[in-house]
Amino acid sequence: MDVTKFRKQPILGILRGVKADILLPLLDAIIRSGLSTIEITMNTKGAPSLIKTCVKHSKNRLTIGAGTVLDMKSLKAALDAGATFIVMPVLVKDVTAHCVKNKIPVFPGAFSPQEIYDCWQAGATMVKVFPAGFLGPKYFKEIKGPFCEVKLLACGGVTAENMPEYFSSGASAIAFGASVFKKDWLIKKDFKSIEEAIKKFLINPFCQNSTDTPSAVRGKWRSAPSPA
Repeated sequence: MDVTKFRKQPILGILRGVKADILLPLLDAIIRSGLSTIEITMNTKGAPSLIKTCVKHSKNRLTIGAGTVLDMKSLKAALDAGATFIVMPVLVKDVTAHCVKNKIPVFPGAFSPQEIYDCWQAGATMVKVFPAGFLGPKYFKEIKGPFCEVKLLACGGVTAENMPEYFSSGASAIAFGASVFKKDWLIKKDFKSIEEAIKKFLINPFCQNSTDTPSAVRGKWRSAPSPA
């Protein structure tokens, strides 16, 4: 993962439970939408194979990572398949330490101030605040008070409509999943609706391919994790 590139379009699409038979047209829709970064969760059936397919089919048009990486076995499978960044819902210390040591961008998950601090001290590239929707954008503003240097990714409950408030409140990036990759749309193979839903996120100035960033997220990013 090129963290500098992600900073220019700080938005992550999460694919969970997607089936192999619809993966290629889904990837094409994602590429057409303009989204640059996606993850396949490791609790998806056949996740390593799906990651390999994503890497091969996207031909560097997408940055592919692995999510829900909860142990070293899953980490190895994800990296062997071609994942270039790692995401998890909590701080898994050995997984995070391996990523930091090997300069693999890593996004451990947290919720409380203590958990957020622990993730950052462990060397997180960015801390995934999950589920963000339970406390909303105001929580990010409060967190950024004492933790002004910590980079936060809002995940869970972020929509195209409330995304600007998350950014203005201090989020450095956002993620979406089932709200865009809807089960009903996937079953119906309604890739056009998925494409249009993604575009609603990308038309926001904070998520366009630009070197400009909102004042709330300016500052030094970790180009790769470094030990605390």
